[in-house]
Amino acid sequence: MAVWNADFLWTAPGYVVGAAAAAAFVSALGHVSAIVLLLAVAVPALLTYRSYHVYFERLADEQRQVREVSDLHLATVEALAAAIDAKDNAFTQHVRRVERLAGRLAQALGMSESEIRGVKTAALLHDIGKLAVPEYILSKPGPLTAEEFARVQAHPRVGAEIISNVPFPYPVVPLVRSHHERWDGSGYPDGLAGEDIPLGARVISVVDYYDALTCDRPYRRAVPEAVALATLQDEAGRALDPRVVGAFIALMPELIAEGVPEAEPRAQGPGTGATAMGTLQRTLPPPRAGEPRHVFDDIARAHRELYVLYEIAQSMGRSLGVADTFTLVASRLGALVPYSACALFLKVEGASSVRCAEASGVDAAMLRELLLPLGAGNVGWAVRERQALLNGEAGLDFVVGEVAGESRLRAALVTPLAFNDECIGALAVYHAETDAFKAEHQRFLERVGEQAAAVIYHSMLFERTREDSLSDLVTGLPNARFLKMHASTEIARSRRGNRPLSLIVFDLDEFKGINDQYGHPTGDAALKSVAQLLAGALRPYDVCARYAGDEFVIVLGDCDAAEAEAKRRELQLAADRGPVDLGVARVPLRLSAGCATFPSDGEDYQSLLARADHRMYQDKAGRRDRRPRSELSSSRSVAIPVMPGTAVAPATMPGRDVA
Repeated sequence: MAVWNADFLWTAPGYVVGAAAAAAFVSALGHVSAIVLLLAVAVPALLTYRSYHVYFERLADEQRQVREVSDLHLATVEALAAAIDAKDNAFTQHVRRVERLAGRLAQALGMSESEIRGVKTAALLHDIGKLAVPEYILSKPGPLTAEEFARVQAHPRVGAEIISNVPFPYPVVPLVRSHHERWDGSGYPDGLAGEDIPLGARVISVVDYYDALTCDRPYRRAVPEAVALATLQDEAGRALDPRVVGAFIALMPELIAEGVPEAEPRAQGPGTGATAMGTLQRTLPPPRAGEPRHVFDDIARAHRELYVLYEIAQSMGRSLGVADTFTLVASRLGALVPYSACALFLKVEGASSVRCAEASGVDAAMLRELLLPLGAGNVGWAVRERQALLNGEAGLDFVVGEVAGESRLRAALVTPLAFNDECIGALAVYHAETDAFKAEHQRFLERVGEQAAAVIYHSMLFERTREDSLSDLVTGLPNARFLKMHASTEIARSRRGNRPLSLIVFDLDEFKGINDQYGHPTGDAALKSVAQLLAGALRPYDVCARYAGDEFVIVLGDCDAAEAEAKRRELQLAADRGPVDLGVARVPLRLSAGCATFPSDGEDYQSLLARADHRMYQDKAGRRDRRPRSELSSSRSVAIPVMPGTAVAPATMPGRDVA
């Protein structure tokens, strides 16, 4: 009936008139004459029929060509949209979902078939203007600056200009241009409001808004479906058309009930809106037969590589430590390089070897034990030759490094880390399968290594400088700066846990005499001996520091006054057992000491240190009184001139407060 009405109904009167004329003709001439006449006109009639048939065949061929051109047009649009979608890897399948949902919503709103086609085409092309927006802006995880946001705001206008010369048979350009206009007039690029915004653009705006909420973006995580729908309702009358929002919410149960299989399942994690996208992605149509997904995968991979490199570069700019830098690189590498374990190797200063500084993943504990000579093993060879190594035998590193146990790792990918013409180490990834890495993985790891080398080099300098600033160069113990930070932290912890803490101050007696009689190198040797004696008698979590000159301070956590006094006597007795060989002479080392305990002797670091220091000088005075006169007379002394009427205080170090 549809074909009859479209193609033959208008010719029906002609058939009726022709039949009536034939009946009249036969009636007037008789049957014989009519047959003769019929035969006379049979050939022209057949020719006429043939011409009529050829005409309809040509018409059908033209209609088929129109359909093919229309299909080609749609396929071209979809291919372009798929390329844009693949390039914008963070929003996988975004334009496909928007096309699908916008078409259904337009149909629910009673739009004509031509208008629905226009909405679906515009939905496919609505983000084409993002080709003019730099990648670092689209992938930026933080808030945009005013200038960056202005670049983003230009994409609807740019998209409309890109497709303005395409002769669409239905309105598309206005929908692409206006899909970011807001119902209240505060949108862009033209500031349209209310009904002035094309209905198709309002449809795309609602669907695009919903899809943005329910997908992960660089600047925020996805939200559940219920939260997204509630947000749409809140924005109705402000950003979105209330009537379109109501139609979309009413349509949701129908979309969910359809349950069309999902084209490409997306990995879902906690808080990523799995309910919403897991439901709606199942309503997407399957990929068309022969769709070259590998091409789009290449586009997506190229964009993902750029994004990961940008993210690493941005984050490493804020990293100061080697461990932080390694953690960052290891966490980002997995997006493009599949690995079972990752390790950072650094050259050992003053030695021809590389040591594993950081490791994560499978057999990380074994990797941390690796110490490889330059030129040996995968890593040693890569560092010496300054060349990347692809799919090396992972077990070779463990054999050369003489690490006990059998590793589960089979393949190694290593890239050297070079900075200022110096190879400082290597970045290595391992896999549990043989030949697991490809050339593209090597290329990407080399790019990451180029960025990481400079950051790791400066991190090493920073850590070395920090260590030097917190360490005593003579004894290797922590210095006064570290002591103050550590003691303050431990006192705060003791205050929270209502636990005791003790400080013991030690002073090397007659240290000036040692320097004067034997020289400063011998005095330094005496300080090193005292440092070894004190540090060797402590628990792993206690700290011994050289405060200044010949004074040392021990911080004993969770230690009361009685335990501190016992430790003081123990260390003093150990020092008094006999002379110590300092190279040029055997010199007796005697220690004076004083204790202070938190909270009974003080509530902060300075008060505890002052109390322990005061008791140390009391102990020093008592020990001097108990020493034999012969020993006192043999000790070298230094005369200190004193102005008349001036009181003499116990010797103190510069800046030390005396209780």
